[in-house]
Amino acid sequence: MMKPWCHALAISRFALCLTLCVLLFSFRLNAQDNNPANPFGVVEGFWLPDTVCELGAGWERIIFDWSQHQPNGPDDWYTLNVDDRWLKSAKDCNREVVAIFKHTPAWATDGTPGAGVPRGLYLPVDDPNNLWAHFVRMSAEYYAPRGVKRFIIWNEPDITRDTYGFEFEGSLDDYYQMLKVAYLALKEGNPDAEVLLAGTTYWHDVNAGRRLYLDRLLERIMADPEAAAHNYYFDIASLHIYFRTETVYDIVKQTRQLLDKYGLKDKRIWVNETNAGPTDDPLWPVVRPQYQINLDQQAAFIVQATALELAAGAERVAVYKFYDWNLPPGDETFGLIRADGSKRPAFDAWKMVIQQFKGVKQGKISQTVDTEAVQLTLADESFLYVLWARTAADVNLTASVSNNQLTLMDQYGHDLAPILNAQNQIALTLKGARCDKKDGCAVGGNVQIIHASQAQLQEITSNGTLEIKFE
Repeated sequence: MMKPWCHALAISRFALCLTLCVLLFSFRLNAQDNNPANPFGVVEGFWLPDTVCELGAGWERIIFDWSQHQPNGPDDWYTLNVDDRWLKSAKDCNREVVAIFKHTPAWATDGTPGAGVPRGLYLPVDDPNNLWAHFVRMSAEYYAPRGVKRFIIWNEPDITRDTYGFEFEGSLDDYYQMLKVAYLALKEGNPDAEVLLAGTTYWHDVNAGRRLYLDRLLERIMADPEAAAHNYYFDIASLHIYFRTETVYDIVKQTRQLLDKYGLKDKRIWVNETNAGPTDDPLWPVVRPQYQINLDQQAAFIVQATALELAAGAERVAVYKFYDWNLPPGDETFGLIRADGSKRPAFDAWKMVIQQFKGVKQGKISQTVDTEAVQLTLADESFLYVLWARTAADVNLTASVSNNQLTLMDQYGHDLAPILNAQNQIALTLKGARCDKKDGCAVGGNVQIIHASQAQLQEITSNGTLEIKFE
């Protein structure tokens, strides 16, 4: 992940509603995940095992670095870069480890070390000179008894080699071959292994006027006559989504539509990275050309994005990243925890999501000009209503309820005392978003959340006129 503010330049959300009418969208979540009750993760939680356990994350992504596993040749096998103690700590805390393969060793490529295409990639999978297949197969075999069975195949191949932050210099055909070889080799090493496509940034293609990398990759997969017999060489599509709340739902929804277009309706979607890294942290100021974000906005984005991603059909969501380890002062920062070990408010926001968004099985969104509302149906058939202002204007809401037994909380999980008006309705105010001329209202205003049964909450009225109904 490199400079994700570049991923979201100056593209606003496709207009969902510009009239007084409210459009309602819904999506029922896929039930194939083996850990559906806690789909909320972090990137690299292992640095602070007690703290990530306190957070309660259900999974974490860790880099399985090929160049460190095999620094000198194919007979090497060094695993200290994914210490067995990290894996045991995660297991003891009921946290799944998901691997991401990266970094071609210098000895294994004729290209750039780290980003180069592996030598022998187009040889048969059982050929010992197919160096990538050999490494992947060994990884599957070694890590299966250690609880690792899901593998992400590389990172952000949609960033072209002429762009800062590129991580793979091969063509799309080269990436497809890496995916195909990895799938077959992983299945040889562990028949229960699952394969995730590389996370893509979306905006590098959109801003360059290209068809989405995922679209082009799926087209390439479908052109392979052998693909159908091998599950099309993947199980899960991965996304990286940053900074603009208004784009989140559309990116996930468009991904679902692409998969469906190619007849891959059984493929799931994970958001493996999401965040709005702060610039205006008094303890860690950052100079960045776009997206001036304060600590409340970072926390708000994490809650807003997760609610929208779930409503659009994402199965899992992870925050990039857990801890800003070894980060020089002034560098761009994303951690729930700063380099000095102190927690940002976003830590509490993510902890709230993990605790309150448990067992989401369906989501709906409802939008007005000024207000965004997400209704999440939980496993116990109760509902969360996640609400925020889309613009700089404050929004006054009233919620019609059949009784007073509901919970109102802020984006950090603090209980708020419901205020009843003369009509026995819950009255609340959503503070307006922080907006500027360059970025507009990149992140919505601070979030408020209502937890209620269906019978309790009947409708929400915005500013006395606009009705937000969930039917």
